[in-house]
Amino acid sequence: MSQLSETGSPQLQRRLGVADAVLIGLGSMIGAGIFAALAPAARAAGSGLLVALVVAAVVAYCNATSSARLAARYPASGGTYIYGRERLGDFWGYLAGWAFVIGKTASCAAMALTVGSYVWPGHAHAVAVAAVVALTAVNYAGIQKSAWLTRAVVAVVLAVLAAVVVAGLTSATADAGRVGVGSDATVTGVLQAAGLLFFAFAGYARIATLGEEVRDPARTIPRAVPLALGLTLVVYAAVALAVLTVLGPRGLGETAAPLSEAVRAAGADWLAPVVRVGAAVAALGSLLALILGVSRTILAMARDRHLPHVLAAVHPRFQVPHRAELLVGAVVVVLAITADVRGAIGFSSFGVLVYYAVANASAWTLTPGENRPPRIVPAVGLAGCLVLAFTLPADSVAWGTMVLATSIAAYGIRRAITVRRAS
Repeated sequence: MSQLSETGSPQLQRRLGVADAVLIGLGSMIGAGIFAALAPAARAAGSGLLVALVVAAVVAYCNATSSARLAARYPASGGTYIYGRERLGDFWGYLAGWAFVIGKTASCAAMALTVGSYVWPGHAHAVAVAAVVALTAVNYAGIQKSAWLTRAVVAVVLAVLAAVVVAGLTSATADAGRVGVGSDATVTGVLQAAGLLFFAFAGYARIATLGEEVRDPARTIPRAVPLALGLTLVVYAAVALAVLTVLGPRGLGETAAPLSEAVRAAGADWLAPVVRVGAAVAALGSLLALILGVSRTILAMARDRHLPHVLAAVHPRFQVPHRAELLVGAVVVVLAITADVRGAIGFSSFGVLVYYAVANASAWTLTPGENRPPRIVPAVGLAGCLVLAFTLPADSVAWGTMVLATSIAAYGIRRAITVRRAS
């Protein structure tokens, strides 16, 4: 039986420990992003790729720390939607919730299409739809099954990435001189690359959005978030280093499948099909965790009636927000049929960076008694999110701004109607 919240809505059960929370975070971050983001980031940053990775990691660390402190204090589903509402006001929570839902729904479509492009390139859209349907069913069946599947996905992807690193660094074609920063690296290029690489990091908040399903959240979440981020950074740095030593920044920027190309250049052609399978599995893992997180934010927004309250239902047997999950699955299916992968990724990055900007602003308001992080952490995180968001490609910024502006207008109309009814 599910418990009821103070508002009378059914609550989710706390079943996840530190290990499960870390694995869900790893499954969200160590996914298709590392297989796809390195090439466009190298085109933008050139030889400054590793600098861009550090910049993205610093912003991600600040976001992770702010999110962890807030999640420990507000252990309910919804993440920054809850934090913004409680610390800054209803509007800011609403804005964060919409930024997350819109951005991550686009990311779901990008991951689904990535699966299709690796598994069956000629029928990528059909495979994407099948992947969305299958993983929506897994999430519908319960959080424990999702955590188990995420554990398997993380193991496969880590094994593939380890093989890429070993093949690259031990190859006769590897050249450490290709790692140095040259005159082709510019500040603007490095920042744009950091924004693209941030797409590969943006998964640690998935732990926070599961706050209502984590055991002892005040202890579990602050431990799980930085641990998941730290492990991810180590993996990404090793992969980027290995690929750069083999391909160099120019060669890396010119390939559409950087890890496959790297193992071929390293003389390990036999490993290329394994890397393709690993990329598909990674995208499936990211898609699984994304559907999980978006549905929980929709649940929280529906509880507050920013979305139809019917979406606040929790399944009496499986203990999941089943209607929210079905809605997410349906929308992603439509996007997977019609969307462009590059546009979806850029739009997703913009929305997610806005989401974390609100998280950092919320963390700034914490008091020392509320386990506030050092003030420099949310300050750097907020500034970093805004800078990276507005150095993304112009079309991504334009579309993201337009959609969020539409959401703000809808909020204003709803607010006006509520005030009129109350008067």
